[in-house]
Amino acid sequence: MNVKHLTDQIISKKSFLCLGLDSDLNKIPKHLLNEVDPIFEFNKLLIDSLNNLIVAVKINTAFYESEGSKGWKTLEKTIAYINSNYPKLFTIADAKRGDIGNTSDRYAQAFFKHMEFDSITVSPYMGSDSVEPFLQYENKNTIILGLTSNKGATDFQIDNDGSFDLFKKVLLKSKDWKNSNNLMYVIGATKSSFLKDVRKIVPDNFLLIPGVGAQGGDLEETFKNGVNKNIGILVNSSRSIIYAGNDKDFLKKSYIEAKRLQAEMNILLDNIND
Repeated sequence: MNVKHLTDQIISKKSFLCLGLDSDLNKIPKHLLNEVDPIFEFNKLLIDSLNNLIVAVKINTAFYESEGSKGWKTLEKTIAYINSNYPKLFTIADAKRGDIGNTSDRYAQAFFKHMEFDSITVSPYMGSDSVEPFLQYENKNTIILGLTSNKGATDFQIDNDGSFDLFKKVLLKSKDWKNSNNLMYVIGATKSSFLKDVRKIVPDNFLLIPGVGAQGGDLEETFKNGVNKNIGILVNSSRSIIYAGNDKDFLKKSYIEAKRLQAEMNILLDNIND
């Protein structure tokens, strides 16, 4: 899927909501533990229930890799289910990969060719030759970590002594990489005050924005500072939706939370030209 199709979905659904599947066996409703593959069943039920409210799904691979081969199989089953039943949903492998050429090339093959994700998150710290192997895939997007939502982001990404922020250098340099039009950027909602600076550097690329909800980011401020002519933002929500309930009516509670966010997004999109 390319970004034009993603924009079309945003306009059609009146939503720029990305569902984060940080699915934890210790947190899902206990009645699902009787299933052969509890996490897959949990993911499947959520996607079936929420697909009309969301435009993207972000699968945090750590929650699957931590379970060994069984977890990896659940990951494969989840992405295959989305691709088969909801092909218009934009899929993100939140894997935060990044290594020199041959290794990055193999990571790209795993997530783009084998599992057929639309995009993957990548750490840009090692520079262009660690990212460009991902960028060679047509209609696939590489989402590099720009300014993240965690507390430790200020250790390196923002320069507190008044010098040029490292995250800005990353954004500027990445524009020179081959096939940089396939880049998207992670910018945390808890750093939404920086979004205007981000848009001065990368006005046209999509931004993946975590941190709204459980981490305290403000949706309206994020939208106001981050939106571009193609909408250009995906706001991810994970825990506040998927763990809204933990009993047999968990889907109802998850739907209520997702609908609340989508309704706010609808209003923001309707007022975009006001």
